[in-house]
Amino acid sequence: MRIAILASNPNLYSNKRIMEAAIARGHEVDFIAIKNCYIDITASKPEIHYRGGEALKKYDAVIPRIRPAATFYGTAVLRQFGTQGAYMLNGPIAIGRSRDKLRTLQILSGKDVNIPKTAFADSPLDTKNMIKLVGGAPVIVKLLEGTQGVGVVLADTNKAAESVINAFKSLKANILVQEFIKESKGIDLRCFVIGDKVVAAMERHAAEGEFRANIHLGGTGHKAKITPEERKMAVKAAKAMDLKVAGVDIIRSKSGPMVLEINSSPGLEGVEGATNKDIASLMIEHIEKNATLRSRKNAQKKVKV
Repeated sequence: MRIAILASNPNLYSNKRIMEAAIARGHEVDFIAIKNCYIDITASKPEIHYRGGEALKKYDAVIPRIRPAATFYGTAVLRQFGTQGAYMLNGPIAIGRSRDKLRTLQILSGKDVNIPKTAFADSPLDTKNMIKLVGGAPVIVKLLEGTQGVGVVLADTNKAAESVINAFKSLKANILVQEFIKESKGIDLRCFVIGDKVVAAMERHAAEGEFRANIHLGGTGHKAKITPEERKMAVKAAKAMDLKVAGVDIIRSKSGPMVLEINSSPGLEGVEGATNKDIASLMIEHIEKNATLRSRKNAQKKVKV
């Protein structure tokens, strides 16, 4: 099988592991740098060209590992691979949804997935009411464009929350206001979903003096034992977003587990290290099964026609 990894940096742990796993299972693998691609959009023969002029060959499957800053162009290139018939581990629409925190929460809410109380408004005139909607301080203020815990602020008082919100608003930044789940105590769960099941779960602990449990911010990860309810919620959340592979972040609250965020390009280093599971190979196994099944169905359709 010909597999392309569509990403920005071939030296990242996750990208290297996925390439190694695919090669070990006998596949032909190419790393395709997003920024080096340009596309020929035609009705008869859509192509993807690589810097230098070469037209890329067709691939059986594409594994997108698109960083947030490259979402627009990366999903455009991914769509072009889709027009050539490649199986996409995560599709461009699903990736685009996952990169929009507000849209993600609206989708999850519509699918009855438990999330923290969240408010969103445009005008500073609605600041006090936003804070009131989520139950008052302490509250979490999040930049919609933030990633890996960046742009997330904990405001301990209503006055502090108003100051933070209005400061962001003065910069024309889009923000969410969420209730702060005190009982989570800087701990969350990263559930790694592939297909219709959680293949690994990691409990992340925030660094001392920090409320965000992100590994990039000094948090630590340990293998976690999750409940059937948490497992079901993680899979339901990934399916709601139409993601075949997802990192679903869950916190435990007095009212049960809640989904905080969903990552469409979850890192492998932390979860593989914490759980000692070969996540990269499980991703390739999923492609082997589903890309082959899709090819068979397409062949059957052609025969019927």
